[in-house]
Amino acid sequence: MTANAAIFGCAGTTLSTAETAFFADAKPWAFILFARNLETPAQIKKLCADLRASVGRNAPILIDQEGGRVARLRAPHWREWLPPLEQMACVAPENARQAMVLRYRLIAHELHALGIDVNCAPMLDVPTPDAHDIITNRCYGTTADTVAEMGRACAQGLLAGGVLPIIKHIPGHGRGSADSHFELPVVDTDADTLNTIDFEPFRRLSDLPMAMTAHIVYTALDANACATVSPTMIDIIRNLIGFDGLLMTDDLSMKALKGTFAERATASLDAGCDVVLHCNGDMDEMAQIMTSVPALTDNAMTRATRAENMRQAPEPFDADGADKLFASLL
Repeated sequence: MTANAAIFGCAGTTLSTAETAFFADAKPWAFILFARNLETPAQIKKLCADLRASVGRNAPILIDQEGGRVARLRAPHWREWLPPLEQMACVAPENARQAMVLRYRLIAHELHALGIDVNCAPMLDVPTPDAHDIITNRCYGTTADTVAEMGRACAQGLLAGGVLPIIKHIPGHGRGSADSHFELPVVDTDADTLNTIDFEPFRRLSDLPMAMTAHIVYTALDANACATVSPTMIDIIRNLIGFDGLLMTDDLSMKALKGTFAERATASLDAGCDVVLHCNGDMDEMAQIMTSVPALTDNAMTRATRAENMRQAPEPFDADGADKLFASLL
């Protein structure tokens, strides 16, 4: 496999000639889709096929389909979902895990049919009362135990449907009182509390194949850099949390990060991230990133190959029956 350490988006619902040529040269490891890229099932299938053809291999294709606030696929073609935290409030505790498995098995069923084989879920952030609204109702609970259990259920449903999960936002976004799309959140919580609560769900799901970083400063651990570009925080992710899967940045175009796009990419990779993620499809920004993005390192290639090898055909599935069972649990 020949691939560089980047994940890119595209601008619209079809690939332009310029995009096709750029991706053929840039050789990103994977692609990510957003609402701007999605219209109909047939169109999405063709776009996925064209993206893979541009790099000459079966590249992973990602999407954010948590359900609820963050859902790129919407009615009328696809199911609508409650935000996860609202779903948890609607289900008896003894049925919560089964409902979460079914939710993400149904989501995987829809994604796999389109050619999308990676979902940016589960979100393992443990929210606090100070958490920004961008996070709160996307969470699976308010304790580390609940978040870890429901996160495992989410991953189980996705994997059974032939879709790889990405745990996010490692090592934890639940204390961020700012939206990292627009500014840099700073968390002043002590290290022991972070390790006991925030890091715990990630530790319990550290066997999963991929993770996405948090653009957050944890002052007790590294007061000078957010986790994405902090060697100290990446070391904590690898050694204290124990995650040895493929580690990708959150979107480099988010305003929590500073510097040119080349500088952001270099800082992330130098800190220890395996791949950088850039989502908005802006060709000029992607070209800047590629001036400083190398081929996957040997370690990153090992992790990427391990993740790709976990892709499998979906297990037999009765979607109508699952829909009815899910409805009966709410």
